[in-house]
Amino acid sequence: MSFASNCNNLFDRAIDIYHTTDDVDASINNPYPEDSIEARLFTKCWIDTVQWHLEDLIRVPDIDPVEALALKRRIDRSNQDRTDLVEEIDTYFRTKYAQVEVLADATINTESPAWAIDRLSILALKIYHMREQATRTDADDDHKARCASKLGVLLEQRSDLSTAIDQLLDDIAAGRKYMKVYRQMKMYNDPSTNPMLYGKK
Repeated sequence: MSFASNCNNLFDRAIDIYHTTDDVDASINNPYPEDSIEARLFTKCWIDTVQWHLEDLIRVPDIDPVEALALKRRIDRSNQDRTDLVEEIDTYFRTKYAQVEVLADATINTESPAWAIDRLSILALKIYHMREQATRTDADDDHKARCASKLGVLLEQRSDLSTAIDQLLDDIAAGRKYMKVYRQMKMYNDPSTNPMLYGKK
């Protein structure tokens, strides 16, 4: 099984496990060995899945402003956790391919493997929830048909992205492409770079 196919199966499993409770406060139930790449990928998708539902909650029209602010703060923390984990996954790839002899004409990709895998995790969530909409018993036929059409596009997109990820990893392993990882350096979470934070006395 290719790496991307393994990711897709793992992401689907994480989303299914989350939806057994459908609770943003549920404890993560990671079935993979600690410190394995599979455990990191599962945690990554779990973070994405919880955040997906936090984004739903914050859009409730009559939400209490205090509750909305608390959710916004939680989403901010989740985004930082997501970024940190993507960088951990890229470190795994950097280590895995550290001994590869890079060819003289090797090129760099527009994004690192882990950031492409990040998009694959989000696609898994879109597919799960679009399939849910396409089969809603309380929706009319037009709604279900539109969602079924969108689901088809998402499935095609996942297939294409999976192929591209596997090709990228093959190219890195063969030295045809090389990795450079730029840390995200998010300034708004850093009390030394966000003026709203370091300006407070």
